[in-house]
This record gives sequence, structure tokens and C-alpha cells, in this order.
Amino acid sequence: MRVVVTEVLREAILRAFSEFPQEALPGPEALEVPPDSALGDFAFPCFRLAKPLRLAPPVIAQRLAEAVDAPQVATAQSVGGYLNFYFNRRNFARTVLDNIQETGDRYGGADSGKTVVLDYSSINIAKRFHIGHLSTTVIGHSLKRIYDHLGWQTVGINHLGDWGTQFGKMIAAFKRWGDWQMVEEGGVDALTALYVRFHKEAEDNPALEDEGRAWFRRIEEGDSEALAIFDRFKDLTLKDARRVYDILGVTFDSYNGEAFFNDKMGRVIDELRAKNLLTESQGALVVDLEDYKMPPCLIVKSDGATLYATRDLAAALWRKDNYRFDKCLYVVAYQQNLHFQQVFKVLELMGYDWARDQMEHVAFGMVSYEGQAMSTRQGNIVFLDELLLRAQEKALDIIREKSPELKSPEAVARDVGVGAVVFTTLLNNRIKDIDFWWGRALNFDGDTGPYVQYTHARCCSVLRRAEGAEPAGADDEALTNDEAQAVLRTLDRFPEALRAAQRGNEPSEVTRATLEVAKAFNKYYYEQRILDDDPAATAARLELVRGVKQVIALGLYLIGVKAPEAM
Repeated sequence: MRVVVTEVLREAILRAFSEFPQEALPGPEALEVPPDSALGDFAFPCFRLAKPLRLAPPVIAQRLAEAVDAPQVATAQSVGGYLNFYFNRRNFARTVLDNIQETGDRYGGADSGKTVVLDYSSINIAKRFHIGHLSTTVIGHSLKRIYDHLGWQTVGINHLGDWGTQFGKMIAAFKRWGDWQMVEEGGVDALTALYVRFHKEAEDNPALEDEGRAWFRRIEEGDSEALAIFDRFKDLTLKDARRVYDILGVTFDSYNGEAFFNDKMGRVIDELRAKNLLTESQGALVVDLEDYKMPPCLIVKSDGATLYATRDLAAALWRKDNYRFDKCLYVVAYQQNLHFQQVFKVLELMGYDWARDQMEHVAFGMVSYEGQAMSTRQGNIVFLDELLLRAQEKALDIIREKSPELKSPEAVARDVGVGAVVFTTLLNNRIKDIDFWWGRALNFDGDTGPYVQYTHARCCSVLRRAEGAEPAGADDEALTNDEAQAVLRTLDRFPEALRAAQRGNEPSEVTRATLEVAKAFNKYYYEQRILDDDPAATAARLELVRGVKQVIALGLYLIGVKAPEAM
């Protein structure tokens, strides 16, 4: 409706002020949503026109109110310097519900024809999937679905952390204290225990650090023993990670990680040297970024080893060459802000102007568990598979108590438990830190995943009760009450939330919009009858229920949460 009302506004402006230049007419973004529905469904702040028209905003608002002539769409009132639009309620209801019905699962979708590469999750080899990987995984997965819904070609990349000195340390620990039977039986848990032990032992025996670096050099040099050990570590890690990804429903198009770019960094170094961007600093090669108020970007260490920046530069160029992306997103914690600022600036200095407009660091806050920060080195970690399992167990207890007659409670508990974790992670602005508490995440009455899922199940229940007796010929007058209109407004604004989520790379826009639909519907459900003796009114209300069910299911899907039909 925003676009339709914008056209009504533009026509009124031209009718009231015939000399107004068409190129200066306001667009849909100029319309505001009043804080109180009593002030209208949309409002236009007339101060935007005060300067070109040389009139006071209240005068402009009054003249526009008199010029609005679209009773089938909306009426308009002048209030101070604002022009408030009030929808024709019957027509508004019909327009929204027809749009949802006609577009189906593509409601709010688009066809951009562009390509976006998303780098997310990016787990480290030989480390178990823990709660610290939760945000990058679910934010990236949700963004991939949102971009896909809006018509983008999406490429999801798990940029594996499979290169670095830490893997030499892991092998050193394995050679000292491990064996293959222990590792095969213990899986990644055994590797994690070795990693923790290495750092504890190294506090008293610094020579271990040299031993770890020596093993990593053997990996770099292609030593067969070192590579064989590391490849088995990698297989074990991916096996464990895929189990977690399956629970979350997360998929990737590529697992090309740091090691993939070993033979692609020469291009970067040669190009930097040819463009006179490399300078020597204490034996290392750097790109000086002092003019941009950043420390130097380290490209090659004094011992000849490359760094994360070198690999990210190589990866960016390779992805641009192979995917021809219009956007490349890095879903990585905010602590890496400087790193990505440096990488993007170096690409610009190399002459790649697309780095300025097409590369973006999608930062997010940290995750703690019931007030405790996570640390792999200290062994203070919450493993993600254990968290998800516990979520399912807690959800099962609640569901058995609330709905003892429910068929397949275990399957529903899986959807609810996992959904609660994901929803909690994506509820607020991604840059905010998250402190995960069970009491909040699994609350069926708060701003939670279970609350929204239960609303979807409630819609399904209403529709099941209406089966076989569903009347034809809807009377849209039944949807003109305040409660129904409030639901319709949330449905109508859902596509705007999708576009906002894409523009800001902010999945919480979708999460919040879906939550608002659920809240509005539940208020409607408690204050208005849906099934009654008036067939035409019932038909209209059931259309509204179907619309709510469809949009909630879509919203949950876009953030990676299942929508159970019974709870």
C-alpha cells in the first residue's frame, strides 16, 4: 500500500500545486508510519515541501488534504504540518489478502538478477562447533535466504579456518600425547582436549611453541606426514560440523577455506609489488595505510609466511573473477572491523573500485551463556550440538505438559527447541551482544520463537476446525474492525521489512516483523470471533487467518526456523 498511497500523494501535489516539478515529487520512503493508528495508516511530513513551495507546512497539508481524491484507496486529513492518510478499510483488506494469496510463498519477493557472495560460519579445523559460532552461522544462513527471496543469486561459502600455526600446535600435541585410537573414538572432543592441554603445558614449557611452529612449517612445505595427520583432523571436524549444520538446516555452496588459496597469493604479492604498494618494515612486507588513519596491513611476515590479510585479498579477487558478484559479505564478529577495513582499502588502492561499494563486513556482537563469556583456550566453552540437544529436551518437557495429546511431540520439540535458539540469536540488532538464557529463549508468552511458532500452530488449528464447512463469498466488512486492520497492517508492511533486512544486512528486521504479525493476530484472536453463524463474515476471517499463517511461515523460514502445524 505504500506505493499506492505515494501515487495518491503525488497526484494531490500536482493537483494542488500545478507548477511543482515532477522530478521533485516524493517517493515511497517519504511516508511515515504514525506511532498511533488513530493518526492514520501513513503520514506525510509537509515540511519536505516547505522550501520549494515557500509555504508553511500546515498550509501545504490543508491544501493537499483538499486535493486528495481517491476514496477507494484512502482519505486524508491535515493535522498540523502532517497529511495523514486513512485507508479505505474494505479495499485495504481485499488488496492485502489478494496479494498474499496470489504471490504465495513469494510474498514480498523480487527479481534482482544480481549475485551476492556470503562468507559465514567459517569454522576452524580441529575445533568443535561451539556457541561462539552460532551468530555467524545463523545470520549468514538467514541473509542467504533473504537475498534469495529477493531474487539474488546467492553463493554461501564456509571459509574454513584450515591454515595457521595453531594446526602445527595441534599436531605437536597429538604426537606427544595422542594416538589415532584416541582421536577416532573421541572425535573433535579429543582434538579440543589436546589443544587445551598444549596451551596449559606451554605456560611452563615455552619450547612447545617452537615445536608447534616447526610442525606448521612442515605443513607449508608439503611434508607427507604432517599433511596426512592434518587431513584426518579436517575430515573429523567436517563430520562433526555437518551434524550441527543438519540440525540447523544450514547449507553451503562451497567449503573453500584458507588452504585453497595457498597457490593464489603469489598474484596478490606480485600485483602489490608491481603497483608500488609494498614497503618493507622490519623485514616484513606491508601496505602503508597511514594516510587512511589505519596501521599498516601486513602482507608477508619477516620469515616469509603469509597472513590472513593476504589470503582474504586472494579470496576476494578469486571470488570476483569466478562469481562476478555484485556484493560480497563477510559475516564475522565486530572484533575484525579493522582487518576488513584494511583489506577493503588495499583492494581499492590496487585499483579495484568495486571493493568500495560491493564489499561489506557484516559485524555482530558476542554470545555468552548465562552470563559467562566463552574461551576455547581456557576450556570454557558451550558446544553447539549440546546446546541444541538441551534446547530440544527442555522444549519436550514443556510441550508434554502443555499438550499431552500431541502426536509426535519429539519432532515438534526439535523444531521448537532449535527454533528458540535461532530466534533468540536473530531477534535484536546483530551488533548487540547476546546473553543466552533458557528462561527467556523458551518462553511461550514472550518475544520468542516458541510464541511465534505457537501462533502459526494456532492458525493451523483454526483452519482445521473450519475444514469441510468453509463458506464461500467473503464479506470484507468483517475485516474493518480495529483488531483486523492492525493485523492487516503488519501483513502489508512485511515486504518492507524484507527490503530493510537486505539493505542493512539485518535479519532482525524479518524476525521483528514476523513477531509483530503474531502479536497482532493473537490480539485479534482473543477479541474477535472467527467462526460464527455468518458464513460471509467467517469466510473473510478465514482468509485473514490463512494470510497470517502464510506470512508467519515465510518469516520463520527466512530466519531459519521451522513452523510446526501443531504444538
